[in-house]
Amino acid sequence: MSIKNRTSIFVDCHVFDSGFQGTRTYIQGLYTELIKYQDLNFFLGSNDPDNLAAIFGKHSNVTYLKYRYHNKYLRLLIDIPKIIKKNKIDFAHFQYIVSPLKRCKYIVTTHDVLFIDFRLYFSFFSKIINTILYKQSGKRADIRLTVSEYSKHKIEQHLGLSHYVITPNAVDFAFFEEYDKEQVKAKVAEEFFLKDYIIYVSRWEPRKNQQILLKAFVDLELYKKHQLLFLGNESIFNHEYHNAFEQLNPEIKKKIITIKNTDFQTMLLLLRGAKVSVYPSFAEGFGIPPLESVAAKIPTICSNKTAMSDFSFFNKFYFDPNNQAEFNQKLKQILEEDLSSEFEKMAHTIKENYNWKKSAVILYQLLKQKTNQSTIY
Repeated sequence: MSIKNRTSIFVDCHVFDSGFQGTRTYIQGLYTELIKYQDLNFFLGSNDPDNLAAIFGKHSNVTYLKYRYHNKYLRLLIDIPKIIKKNKIDFAHFQYIVSPLKRCKYIVTTHDVLFIDFRLYFSFFSKIINTILYKQSGKRADIRLTVSEYSKHKIEQHLGLSHYVITPNAVDFAFFEEYDKEQVKAKVAEEFFLKDYIIYVSRWEPRKNQQILLKAFVDLELYKKHQLLFLGNESIFNHEYHNAFEQLNPEIKKKIITIKNTDFQTMLLLLRGAKVSVYPSFAEGFGIPPLESVAAKIPTICSNKTAMSDFSFFNKFYFDPNNQAEFNQKLKQILEEDLSSEFEKMAHTIKENYNWKKSAVILYQLLKQKTNQSTIY
C-alpha cells in the first residue's frame, strides 16, 4: 500500500524524554505492535527523536519528529497542531490531555483518575486542573481508552464519561526471555557493586510507598545480608521516606542504593539480578512492574489495592500496603523460601493474559471503524 493511502497516526511521545513510567511502557508496547500494520503510517514526536528511533527502530511507515518546545503547554498549543496540519494526520494519540486545537480525530488514553480518590498524594491545584483537563480531553476524543476495569469504573464515576475501551497494559516479551541467573548476578556485582539485593522499580512519589520497604529493611535487619535497590526517577518528593532514611546510621545507608535515568536494558539487567522484587504502591491505574518482575522469574510480592486487585493470581503474595506487619511477613517469606515453581506458573498466566498484541488489535479495530467517519474540527 502506498504511503498516501495509509491512515496517518501521530503519537505524542514526550514521556520518552524522561525516566521510565507507566505511560511510556504503554506507548512503547502498544505501538511496537501497531507499526507492524502496513496500512497505517506513524509520526512519533518528542524532544529526542533519535532516542525514539533507537527504541522503535527503522520502519518504512514510521517517521520521527522533533518538538520545538520543551514546555508542555507550548507543545500542545503550537508544536502538535503544526505537525498535524503539515503531515495531514488522521488520528492523534495523547495520554491524558489532548491539544486544544483540534485538526484531526483524537485518541486519548486516560490511565487513571487517582488524584480524585487519593487526594493526600496530589496537590489541590493539580486535582482541580486535572479534573477539568481530563474531562474535556475525554469529551473531545473520538476514541477513548483506559487500561483497567478499575480505571474505567472510576472515570465514569468521577468524570461522568462512558464508552471507554480497555487496552490493558502488557508485558514486553523481553521479560520472558531465558537468561543465566548466575551470569547476570556476576555482571551486576561487577558493574554496580550489588549483591543479594531487593529491588523496587518505580518512580518516586509518596503514593509509591517506598517507606514501607525501607522500614522492613531496617526492622528485619535485612541489611546484614542484603542490599536494597530503588530504581526510578523522582516525580514528587517523598518526605516520609526521606525523613526515615536520614535517621539511619551510615552503615545501613551504605546498603541502600538509588539509581535514576536508566535505559531499558540496564533496568532489565538489574531486575534479573535481584533476589526479590516488591511493589507496595498505595494506588495505581494499572501497576505493571510486578507483572514484569514475575515474568523475569523474580519472586515478587504486590499490593492488593486499586487496579492491582485485578491481579488475583498473586493470591498469597498479595499484601495490604497499609499493614507493615503483613508486608514484613510476606517479604521475609519470599526471601527465605524457594518459591520458583509457583512464580513460573504465575509467569505463564501473565504471558497468556497481558500481551501487547491483544491491545494493539483492539486499537487497530477502533481505528478502522473510525477512519471513514467524518468529523468537523
